[in-house]
Amino acid sequence: MRLLLLLRLPLIVQSFLVPLLIAPLVIALYQGDADMVYALGVTLAVCILCALPLLVTIKKIPVRITRNGGFVIVGTSWFFLVINGALPYYFSDGNFSLCASIFESACAFSTTGGTVINLIEELPRSLLLWRALSYWAGGMGVVVLSVALMPLLGGGGFQLIKAETTGPEKDRLTPRIAATARALYLVYFSLTIILVTLYKLGGMELFDAVCHALSLMATGGVSTKNAGLLHYNSNYIIIVSTVFMLIAASNFNLYFFLIKGKIRDIIDNTEFRVYLAVFAAATIIIGLCIIPLYASPGKAFIFAAAQSAGILTTAGIAFADFHLWNPLAQTALFMLMFLGGCSGSTAGGIKIIRHVILWKQTLHESKCMLYPLGVFSIRLNKKAARSEIVYGTAGFVFLYILCMFLCCIYTTAFGVDLWTSINAALAVLGNLGLGFGGISPGNNFGIFPDHILWFYSFMMVVSRLELWTVFVLFVPAFWRGAVSAHGKMDK
Repeated sequence: MRLLLLLRLPLIVQSFLVPLLIAPLVIALYQGDADMVYALGVTLAVCILCALPLLVTIKKIPVRITRNGGFVIVGTSWFFLVINGALPYYFSDGNFSLCASIFESACAFSTTGGTVINLIEELPRSLLLWRALSYWAGGMGVVVLSVALMPLLGGGGFQLIKAETTGPEKDRLTPRIAATARALYLVYFSLTIILVTLYKLGGMELFDAVCHALSLMATGGVSTKNAGLLHYNSNYIIIVSTVFMLIAASNFNLYFFLIKGKIRDIIDNTEFRVYLAVFAAATIIIGLCIIPLYASPGKAFIFAAAQSAGILTTAGIAFADFHLWNPLAQTALFMLMFLGGCSGSTAGGIKIIRHVILWKQTLHESKCMLYPLGVFSIRLNKKAARSEIVYGTAGFVFLYILCMFLCCIYTTAFGVDLWTSINAALAVLGNLGLGFGGISPGNNFGIFPDHILWFYSFMMVVSRLELWTVFVLFVPAFWRGAVSAHGKMDK
């Protein structure tokens, strides 16, 4: 019974790709692209078959999903999503190998923004739209969408959200988990529509505006143009993109607070204040360094702000050949690669809040050494933080660094230079998609052999799920009590 439940729910999650496939399929039919009609049709058929468990009742008993069960369901769901998402690439006429197809799909659902494609503009529009929709779905999380729309998950919905969403703390915005998930997606969808409108007002064709907005709101940053957003040669486009990258990498709970008029909760949010401060500091430092490269200080700071946001938010958009910039500007960008956006956002990376927690813990330990009998506590958002959050953060950062070392060792073992290997590890684990060395602007992951791309595909999904969700699956003790029936929760 437990095994059937664990297999059933991840398959049901795949059914939510069905509505995403409709628009690309319509475009392929309209353009008479038989290859893409076949590719998307096969994918649609597979996803519909995955939906069949919705029509099959195993047994009418109340089901409660434990924390362990949530990890299993989310991890399995995401790996199925990557496989199904690769089918349109593999069956298209774009000569995608199985490895390249899986890599592109993993990049999309993990919102990494990496690619092995050299000539983007040669791809059919239906495939470009599917690519953008994959990023958008991966940004907020297909499993979160499932929780929003599927009463079947019931009381276990929060366990799935906790296993998938980013950051050390996951809170309910509303008493009902499905309502929380729907509220998050409503904000996400609304911001996407606003961005599409602004891009259209800036002179983008509607199709390009939609694709760019879908990927940028997911902090994926892929484009329909070979030159990316620089294709439009527009300061307006760059400024709008910068603002919305910062919006997308902010905690979406804050927009819920804004709608509810809880301005004080936004002002008191420690992570958001540090996030904006880091962005401002990076923009100033980089802007001052690159003034000689631009016609005016104003333009230099526009590009400094855009590139700082592109790295900090893990959108991975290249607004300039920054590997040619001043060494100090490069150093500032490289340091941003270690940060990431805010928790509860579509951004990847370690997250600002974890750096804040570790910094506060450092100060806390210093005080304890100076005043051994004193009683101190770490405060976040003007409230005392729980000790387990500090321990969890330290464990996560250690695991993140360990994974980065593993990526570097694996990559250098096959002859790739150290600088490129370090940046590739940061780009993959931070869901960033670009960096310095061999993956700097103008290059892509096509420089790596297939076996490295397979490894990177796995690590991108692992990182998107905040490492623990996948790594705990390899702990033998974990497998006790993944799912509980009859309303009982396993310990």
